[in-house]
Amino acid sequence: MIGNRSSFLRPERENKMSQKKRQTKKVGIMGGTFDPIHIGHLILAESAYEQFGLDYVLVMPSGNPPHKKNREGGADNEQRTEMVRLAVASNPHLHLSLEEMHEMGYIYTSQTLARLRSTHPDTTYFFIMGTDSLFQFDTWHEPQQICDQCVLVAAKRDHVPSEMLDERIRQVAETYHADVRKLDTPNIDLSSHQIRQWISEGRSCRYYLPGAVRKYIEKTGLYRPVSGPADSLQIQY
Repeated sequence: MIGNRSSFLRPERENKMSQKKRQTKKVGIMGGTFDPIHIGHLILAESAYEQFGLDYVLVMPSGNPPHKKNREGGADNEQRTEMVRLAVASNPHLHLSLEEMHEMGYIYTSQTLARLRSTHPDTTYFFIMGTDSLFQFDTWHEPQQICDQCVLVAAKRDHVPSEMLDERIRQVAETYHADVRKLDTPNIDLSSHQIRQWISEGRSCRYYLPGAVRKYIEKTGLYRPVSGPADSLQIQY
C-alpha cells in the first residue's frame, strides 16, 4: 500500500515541478542611447532571442547616460524613444521598454535590474552588451550587483580576437562569480555616431537603418546641419 501511494503521488510532484519550470521566463535586455537605433542593434537583439531561447527582448533607450551627457547634434529623449518604437513595431518579440527613460535623467544598470527583478521575480534577465562594454565592465557602477542579478551576454566585434574575448569572459566570470555567455552573431561593425555623420554629410544610409526609422529621420530633419552651406544637402535614402 505504501509503495502504491508513493507511486501515485510522484507524478503530481513532477507535474508541479514542470509547471514551476515553465513559469520561469527568460528576457533579454538591450540598453543604449540608440541615437539612432540601427540594424546592428536589431541583429544583436534577434540573435540573442534565438540563441538563448528568450521569451522576448526589452529594447531600452537610456535617459541620459553618465558617459554620454553631451551628445551635441543628437536626438532628444522623445525622438530616440520614437525611433526605437518604430524599429521594433513589426517584431513581436522585441519590446520597447521605458524603464530607463524618465525626466530625472539616467539610472544605473544595477538599479534597473533590481527594480525589474522585484516586480518580475519569475524572470531571468539576459543583459546584452558589446565587447567594448565587457572590457570596460570593471568601471561600471556596482558591477558585482549587476552580475548577481542577470546573465551577461557579450557580442563579438571584429577588432577583438576571439581568444582575447574568451579570456575576458573568463576574467569577468571569475572576478564576479558571474554567468557570462558569448553571443554568436554576424558582426555589424557600425555605430550610431557613424550614421549621424553620414546623414550630416548627405550620404546614403539605405540598409543601415530600418525603413520606418529612415523615414522618421527624413521627416524631422534629424542630424542635419542647422545652418550653413550643408543645408542644401539631400540625404540619400
